[in-house]
Amino acid sequence: MQALLNPFFKNIAVLGSGSWATALVKIISEHPETNIQWWTRSSETADHIRKFRHNPNYLSSVEIRTDRVNPTNNLQDAINQAELILIAIPSAFLSETLHQIHLPADKIYVSAVKGIDPKSRQVIARYLENNYGIPSANIGLITGPCHAEEVALEKLSYLTISAIETELAERIESIITCRFINTRVNNDLYGAEYAAVLKNIYAIGSGIAHGLGYGDNFQAVYVGAALREMEVFLDALHETHRDVKNAAYLGDLLVTCYSQFSRNRTFGNMLGKGYGVKNAQLEMNMIAEGYYATETVHTMSEEMGLKMDIIDAVFQVVYGNRNAKPVFEKLASNLN
Repeated sequence: MQALLNPFFKNIAVLGSGSWATALVKIISEHPETNIQWWTRSSETADHIRKFRHNPNYLSSVEIRTDRVNPTNNLQDAINQAELILIAIPSAFLSETLHQIHLPADKIYVSAVKGIDPKSRQVIARYLENNYGIPSANIGLITGPCHAEEVALEKLSYLTISAIETELAERIESIITCRFINTRVNNDLYGAEYAAVLKNIYAIGSGIAHGLGYGDNFQAVYVGAALREMEVFLDALHETHRDVKNAAYLGDLLVTCYSQFSRNRTFGNMLGKGYGVKNAQLEMNMIAEGYYATETVHTMSEEMGLKMDIIDAVFQVVYGNRNAKPVFEKLASNLN
């Protein structure tokens, strides 16, 4: 059952106060007719945004349009006032954030998490369906090569909106498209979400390789192999028509593996340089979603009988406590 008939979402809740949530608030508030309830975990953060019009912790250069944005730390109230709830909470904190509140099943929910819930081991669309009874027809996804730091600088960026029904994807698209964001839509809800999860794992591997001293030539071959692996996994999971060379798949994979802003690549780079997993996590100020996804995707690929050399190599380093150098020497000998 579709929740709303109005083609444009006016009342929107954005959940999360990190860099990506801040970037999404900036994007949506480009539309003067929107009314945004921006939930932050900390009341101090909400008060600071309301008073000084910027997030004190992330993307502090972004000026918040407080005439269109209401910062709040009342989560249930933010959800109740919204037609569309956009979730940008790191997957590691999703369960503990949502478990004490009511999510009405007749609203629209859009995931911008690009991660897996570590407790249930489900991508966010499945998590919302199975834990809160949200119909799949009421769930959308935002993905694509779009680092928050470049959004803050208003550099031209590209996003893909996925939903089972194209009509819903287009309605979500209308609040995301703006002067510095180009968009496209598809109906590959689950494939696109798993692709967003996989590229984080591949970015960890890219970072490990960089930390070990592998150069651009290796990285080019590595990314090509990662794309082929991604396609095999997605086809085994849900065979449908998708072109993995599009922005939601290859584009997001490229930027996450190569960009200086990629937290997953940064995390992997530290592992390649000899940091332990815990020490690398402590050094970082932001969550590397690929860490939580690696174990789940590795298990899934084994259960499906898939040969996933890169996933296996990253798993050995991140969860198997293996020395990265011999693991990646073996991986390098198998790439082509």
